[in-house]
This record gives sequence, C-alpha cells and structure tokens, in this order.
Amino acid sequence: MSSDQFGVHKWHIFKFILLIFMIGGVNCDLTISTLGPSLVNTTVGSNVTLVVTISGVPDPVITWKMGSLPVVTWTLGSSVAPDIAIIHRDVLKIETDGSLTFQNVSFAYSNTYTVEIVKSGFKTVSATFVLKVYDYIRNVSVNTEPADALEGAEKFTLQYSTLQGEADQWRWYFNSVEIQNNSHYTVGQKSLVIHQPNRNDTGPYTLVLTNPFSTVTFHRKITVLYGPDEPMLGASPSQAFFVSGDTLSLSCQAEGVPQPSTSWMFGGQTLPVSQGGSLNLTNVQTSQGGIYTCVLVNVNTGAQRKRNLTVNVYESPTASPLCSVSAVNGNVDLQFHCRWPGGTPEALLSFPALTNATSGAGDVNLTIPASQDLNGKMVLCRANHPLRQTRCNITASPTISDSSLFPNQNGTIVTMTWEVPPTSVITGFDIQMSGPDLLTVTKNGSRRKRAIEGFRSIQQRPGSSRSTDISVLDPKSTYYFRVIPIAGRTQGEPSAMQRIGPGGLSRPQIIGLAVGIPCGLLFLLLLIGLIYLCVYCCRKKRQQNRYPVPRAVEKVVSTQPDVNTPNHLLTGGLKPLPDYNRMTSQAAPAERSIPLPTFVAPPPVRTATIV
Repeated sequence: MSSDQFGVHKWHIFKFILLIFMIGGVNCDLTISTLGPSLVNTTVGSNVTLVVTISGVPDPVITWKMGSLPVVTWTLGSSVAPDIAIIHRDVLKIETDGSLTFQNVSFAYSNTYTVEIVKSGFKTVSATFVLKVYDYIRNVSVNTEPADALEGAEKFTLQYSTLQGEADQWRWYFNSVEIQNNSHYTVGQKSLVIHQPNRNDTGPYTLVLTNPFSTVTFHRKITVLYGPDEPMLGASPSQAFFVSGDTLSLSCQAEGVPQPSTSWMFGGQTLPVSQGGSLNLTNVQTSQGGIYTCVLVNVNTGAQRKRNLTVNVYESPTASPLCSVSAVNGNVDLQFHCRWPGGTPEALLSFPALTNATSGAGDVNLTIPASQDLNGKMVLCRANHPLRQTRCNITASPTISDSSLFPNQNGTIVTMTWEVPPTSVITGFDIQMSGPDLLTVTKNGSRRKRAIEGFRSIQQRPGSSRSTDISVLDPKSTYYFRVIPIAGRTQGEPSAMQRIGPGGLSRPQIIGLAVGIPCGLLFLLLLIGLIYLCVYCCRKKRQQNRYPVPRAVEKVVSTQPDVNTPNHLLTGGLKPLPDYNRMTSQAAPAERSIPLPTFVAPPPVRTATIV
C-alpha cells in the first residue's frame, strides 16, 4: 500500500470515529423522568417516595428543593453521604437512584418539591412534585357568628372546624339542596355566610367534608329569630262597647320565634294576665274604660312591640233630660237649653226642629231670635245615648207659675212677687190693679182718690224682674192686683189675683163659699139618709133573729106564785129559742141564697128567777 492510499484510509477512519462520537454525543444528553403522578397524596405518619429516573451522564449532582429552599444535595453514585438539612434528617432520605423518600411524614411536609440535575457541560434538567399530607377527618363542629341568627341582621356566618384531618372539598346544603354562591349566600373555604337572614332561612343545614382518604357529613339546624310581628288584638265578646257590669276578655297575639311574651298595661300599671296572655275583666265599670296597651317582647332578642286597644264601657244617664228656655240679650233672643247629666259617654243633645248644625254632649244651648212663630210652639230636644234614646220638649210661652202679695204694717205699700217656670219666655211684665185709684197729692197737700172699675196697668217691669213695690195705697180701701207676662207683642195668661184691704172676704173666697155651701148641704143630706138606712136595716135584722123561749123556761115561769110587788125584770117573759133548721127550710128563696149553718139546740136547763 502506498503512502497516499494509507493517508486516505486514515482519513476515512477518522471521519468514522468522529461520526461515532457525534452519534454518541446525542445519546449521552442528561435526562430525568418521574414515575407516577406528580401529585402525591399520603396520610400523616406514613412513608412515601418521590420516584425519579436519571440518565444520560454519569455522576450528576442532584438537589431536592422544598418549595424554594434546598433540603437535600448529593452526587449520584458518590460514596459521600448526601447533604441533608438537619431539621429534615429524621424524615428525608435520598435513594441511590436520586428519588426522595419521606419517613413518618407530617402535615408540615405538604408542599411542592423540585429536583434539579446538574452536570458540567450539560443542560440542567428538573422535575416537580406536589406532596399533600392528609389525615382522616374526625370531630367536625360548626360555630355561628353571631350566636343567634336574627332576621334583618347584616349577615350570619356558619364556620366549621375539625379536630383531626383537613378537607380539600366542602359542600353546604340547605333542605337537601346544595348551596351555590349568590347574593344571599357566600360559600368559603371554611364557612358559609348568609346575607340578611330571614325566617325562611330557618331549617337544617348539612356540611360535607372530603379528602382523598375520608368523607364526613355534619348536620346543624339553624333557627332565625324574629318578631314580634304586628299583633292581632281583640275583645271577646266582639262588640263596639260594653255596659257596666259586663265581663270581657282582651287578647293579643303575634308571630315570633320564640313566641313573644304578652303583658297588658292600663293607666300606667301592668295588669295580671292569664295563661296565653289574655286579660280578663269581670264586672267592668266605666272607670275601666279607656286605652289598654298590649306589650309583646321577644325574650331572646329583646325586641318588643306595643299596640293599643280601646275599650268602651258605657253607662246610661240617670233620670230624664231637662229642657228650658229663657229670654236673653235684652229679651230679644230666646235661649233653648237642654241638659241630660251623667252617663258614659255623655248623651248627644240637639234641637232638630231649630237647627241641624248645633249639638252638644250632655248640655247644649241654642240661642235664636225671638219670633211670634215660636210662641206656643213645642220644641223637641232629641237625646241620643248608645244605651238609650229619649227626648224632652219645651213650649216657649209667657207664663207665671205663682204670685204673692206682702203689705207693709200700715197697709200703704205692698210688695208683689211672682215666679216664672223654666219653660216660660218673658220679655216683660205688666202690673195691673183693680179698685180705687192710687192716692194723689194736690197742691194744698190734701189727698183724693178716684174710683176706677176693672183692671188697669200701673207698672211695666223688665223680663228679669220677679218683684215690684206698689205705694200710695189707701189702707181703708180694697185693691186687687195681678201680673201679666209679656213676650214681645204677646201677652200670656194673667197671674192669680191678689187682694189687699180691710177685713171681708176676697172675691175668690166669696166664690168659694157660694160654691161650697150647697155642696156641703147636699153632702149632709146624703149622710143623714145613709144613717137612717143603716138604722132601719139593723132593726129589721134584730126582729128576724129573736130566739124562742125553751119549754123548761116556760114551765118555771108558769109555776111562779103571784107576789104583791110585781117583778118588772121579767114582765116581757122569755121566748123560746128559734129552730134555725126549720127557719132555714121555710125561709124565702132570696133569704136562702147563702146557706146557713145547721143549728143544734142546747140541752134543756132550768131557769129560776129570785125576786
């Protein structure tokens, strides 16, 4: 072989070796792979290994990081012990293939683990694992904040806790329906928030906690406190008012949780109530009528509500309404007055014939102009009370009820008084006199009088007057006085005549005697006739009832000897007793209209007369 051929051969061998090295360089890249899932779940206290496979180059440097902190460093295949952090030496162990083993793992090692492979001249490669350490879920509890759910509160929170184990899934249910996040509910990692809870949120709540090794279900009943709501008030029996002496019961009920307590107040005092919150009133009086206050209290929340109930207790006025009328405002107006005192409430009074716009309770006055149309007109006062309706009436007319005359000691001056009934309407009085004219005084001081027949006016008095003085009378003359009531232009009936004068009888007395004497004589004749009739009847009856003389008596009388001195005591002799049985059978029909008792004669006796 020539030298040139040898050189060419050597060049081809070099290229082949270079090609082999080039191919070997590709196959010797540093690689790492994981066996199994990157998420590793385990239970506390167990042993677990994060398994990796490293290839491509010999003796690479392996570093395991817990989070971002290196915990183990070692050169693969080296006889030198791995560099493990002191705090982890009891738990962590690196295997000969570079895998990381956890011994008796605790919750603290739940983390992300990264393994890095480094070799000079090669690209660094890595792999990541997630290790989660669980425990079996036990002893679940749910607490609330605040302790009680209140209707209308801002929020109510249910928060769970476990004595052992953690859950990676949690679900809340209400009435077996899963709760989702919305405006009313917020489902958190460890809590459930109820926004503005209401009574409809009362019910059973269920919590389901799950991790890869256990599932636990917990139930909690939540009661939303509310109330008292608007109460329902009532009286039994149900009626608009009650009468004195009635018995009634007041009730007050309202919804709430818990059931609100009920109390009643009247006049600032708390009244005893029966079971159920009813207030019983027996023999109720008018003083017990008024406003009763029902107080409802939620003993858990302190919320309360008050409502009033009016109880009307009525009592009828006593007696009857009183009507009167009088002249007012200078006797140009008439004031009608109606009064009906007492009663609860006071009676409503009105004069419907005069006006429909004026009325009063218990007492009403109505003033209207006096007119001739009202003279003698009956005006009605209507009195309305819930328990009784009645009326009274009044007739406006000038009337005088009584009058009197009081002379002075000399008989020259008299004071005349008069009375006016309540129903009389008076604007003035006309004082009239009959008899000699009043004495007058002449220029020379002498007195003279004129005789005038009939009544004539001597004074005019206002409607408010009830007396007047009449002077310059002749004590030796007889005068008659009277008063005529006046209402506007209407004159009423005059009062009784009053007489004053020396001795004698007054005209009324004379008239009384003239009427009384014949009446007295007639009465005397009737009395005499009655006495005579009584005497006559008595004599006739005495003659019919004479008794016959018994035979024994007749025998004794017939055997008496004659004596010189006559015995006038028995001159009439004795008659036998009558036989009433025979008399009864022989009596006339008119006399036997009434049955007489059967007469039984007594046994015969001897009678002797000693002279």
